[in-house]
Amino acid sequence: MTEATNELVKLSAAEMGAAIKKGDVSSRELVDAHLAVIEAAEPSIKAFLKVSGDVAREQADAFDAKSADEKAALPQLAGVPIAIKDMIVTKGIETTAASKILEGWIPPYDATVIEKLKAAGMPILGKTNLDEFAQGSSTEHSAYQTTHNPWDTDRVPGGSGGGSASAVAAFEAPLALGTDTGGSIRQPGALTGTVGVKPTYGGVSRFGAIAMASSLDQIGPVSRTVLDSALLQEIIGGNDRRDSTSIPEGPRPMVAAAREGAKRDLKGVKVGLIKELSGDGFQAGVSARFNEAVDKLKEMGAEVVEVSCPRLEYALGAYYIIMPSEVSSNLARYDGMRYGLRVMPPAGVPQTAANMMAYTREAGFGDEVKRRIILGTYALSAGYYDAWYGSAQKVRTLIIEDFKKAFEQVDVLVCPTSPTTAFKLGEKTSDPLAMYMNDIATIPANLAGVPAMSIPAGLSDDGLPVGFQFIAPQQRDEVMYKPAAALEAALEEDWNGPIWKDLKAPWLDGLAGSAK
Repeated sequence: MTEATNELVKLSAAEMGAAIKKGDVSSRELVDAHLAVIEAAEPSIKAFLKVSGDVAREQADAFDAKSADEKAALPQLAGVPIAIKDMIVTKGIETTAASKILEGWIPPYDATVIEKLKAAGMPILGKTNLDEFAQGSSTEHSAYQTTHNPWDTDRVPGGSGGGSASAVAAFEAPLALGTDTGGSIRQPGALTGTVGVKPTYGGVSRFGAIAMASSLDQIGPVSRTVLDSALLQEIIGGNDRRDSTSIPEGPRPMVAAAREGAKRDLKGVKVGLIKELSGDGFQAGVSARFNEAVDKLKEMGAEVVEVSCPRLEYALGAYYIIMPSEVSSNLARYDGMRYGLRVMPPAGVPQTAANMMAYTREAGFGDEVKRRIILGTYALSAGYYDAWYGSAQKVRTLIIEDFKKAFEQVDVLVCPTSPTTAFKLGEKTSDPLAMYMNDIATIPANLAGVPAMSIPAGLSDDGLPVGFQFIAPQQRDEVMYKPAAALEAALEEDWNGPIWKDLKAPWLDGLAGSAK
């Protein structure tokens, strides 16, 4: 293998898979190349909580040892390495949800998506950082470390899945898995210049995903291209009897849609601009790139109309009642009794189970998690349940109806992914409401259970990435892949290549030699 490491890791995942099938590169060479980048990048990026190099090498060697016929029967991404958000259970690899309360927990089983990745021959590079229990929008609420944005290491990568997005953006991994409860895949995608996808709720099994808010959580792909996300989503998607919310229908034809979109012909596609998610409150550079991208859709033949979803203005308020309520219920299991951290009361305090639970949760949970548990417990308490939680669920129903009406008029909806580009580390940690506002454009898709995707729309005037969001009808994920791939292709022609060509990555300097 003679290709330089820093060129090898810049290939798309689809290109890596094709090179493996041609025999131009081995899975082990790809793993070693990415582990070299991880070693060089992590001091400044801090995307990984755990690097599973030995595991990845063993898995790559096992794949490389397969016969040609065995390899041919596997998906296109077979042999391509991947990183996993530490909210997803991995057998034999520590899984913490970035919380002290799960520090040292080694799961005895794999999540369904991990089983599927292993069956596809995809080595696992490690577990990526996140806001504790996926509760945050900047990856500053991890109990272990703060992840930095590869575009500017003084800025946040978004959250909660900033580790997965930064790893992919920094070329530490060609692909990653994330979880998206209110934008935790898409908002980091926007801030790091990566592609982030939230599939239809129930389209990808949640078995083995540590629960935050069960009616909102969804596992999805993180990548650098639309096609790579389509290839990965088809691998991880499908029905799972172990997940009671899993829909019976199998994966949609997303790869075919992405390949069709790359032809840049959108005649007959009707695109709806969401009136309530644009204009005031959105950074000028974000709006400028968004409007330019909309013009590109028009140039490719798409019909673009404005669509109103009037109840979306209530989405943020409804979400921050429903989500904490489910958090308070789901996180009640972390009590020090069965697994994870246990802190006994100090001398002089009665050594009761109740006191042990209280001291364990005080020591094990961070401030943001405690804040949301308290909010949720209040919303569910006697006398307030109907006024808060019940009302929020009614608003959720109205938002679902808004989307249904919108999709009677158009094929796909669009809006900016995040109202701003990446903000400075520490800039919003003291103002929870300002932090929550980062998800204003991503939350509605989770409330409605519809699929949504963020792709790079260029750089703002501050030189930082801007995200463009597509939203499709429920169980019609392929509908967003076609225009997303078309827009990606059109913008790359304008940029003379992918957006990351403008990313300065000093950690790649010195890696110009051949991969091991």
